[in-house]
Amino acid sequence: MTSPKVTLRRLRELADAGTPIVMVTAYDFVSGRVAERAGVDIVLVGDSGAQVVLGLPDTTSVTLDEMLTLAKAVRRAVRTPLIVCDLPFGTTELSDAQAVATSVRFVQEAGADAVKIEGANPARLSRLRAIVEAGIPVVGHVGLTPQTATALGGLRAQGRTADDAIRVARDALAVQDAGAFAVVIEAVPADVVEEIRRALRIPVIGIGAGTADGQVLVQHDLLGITEGRAPLFVKRYAAIGDAMVEAVEAYAREVRDGVFPAAEHVYPASAEVAAAVREYVEGRDDADR
Repeated sequence: MTSPKVTLRRLRELADAGTPIVMVTAYDFVSGRVAERAGVDIVLVGDSGAQVVLGLPDTTSVTLDEMLTLAKAVRRAVRTPLIVCDLPFGTTELSDAQAVATSVRFVQEAGADAVKIEGANPARLSRLRAIVEAGIPVVGHVGLTPQTATALGGLRAQGRTADDAIRVARDALAVQDAGAFAVVIEAVPADVVEEIRRALRIPVIGIGAGTADGQVLVQHDLLGITEGRAPLFVKRYAAIGDAMVEAVEAYAREVRDGVFPAAEHVYPASAEVAAAVREYVEGRDDADR
């Protein structure tokens, strides 16, 4: 039986009922199908795809066209979850009009249900309001904002001093007032987030932020596909990356040892067909001589 499409109203109902919202990233058809089959509520086509899929050094390196390509592939895979697309760096910074035009492309070309924009300074809030006024739902993102991490002192936890915690609270409230239907809070102490949630009317999706109205993780991180040390807030539910390497190593070994392909991997042909081909090949050899 097909599940009903997740809508903004459904997300609001989940939050009001105290049922945690599940968000996970996806960047292509395969990861989109995983998210769909797993029954998550929101699929985020994140600019983290710059690193985990495209091999770029950071999230600011991905282009709009690259993000649209990833989003289109996910859209072809996903039917039930709400699809949210990150607005990549450089595609909203110039003006409200640029931000709206970028968002429209995600909706029209990639079938996005909503977009996500980082930050809460006056310019970012202006962009958020303009996108909402254009009729496109928006998720905000405060706390650690990877696109501007350099200005925040690097990829590090935010809100760990009183002044910084108040800044995060102010940003979350400003994003709500600008019209966001939800806000991602990243890498902020759980006690701080709990206090912020008391003042918000919109759902909080946490990543490294303790208990919230929902959670989001990078799919490649939780599956154990990405190499190296994972962030503190990541729980690895599988070691798919190691399993993939082991499988390819086994394949390579069997090819080199002459074990693969075995009889069960070969299409059979009748003796008559093989004899006909042998006669043809031998005839060509005679003609060449």
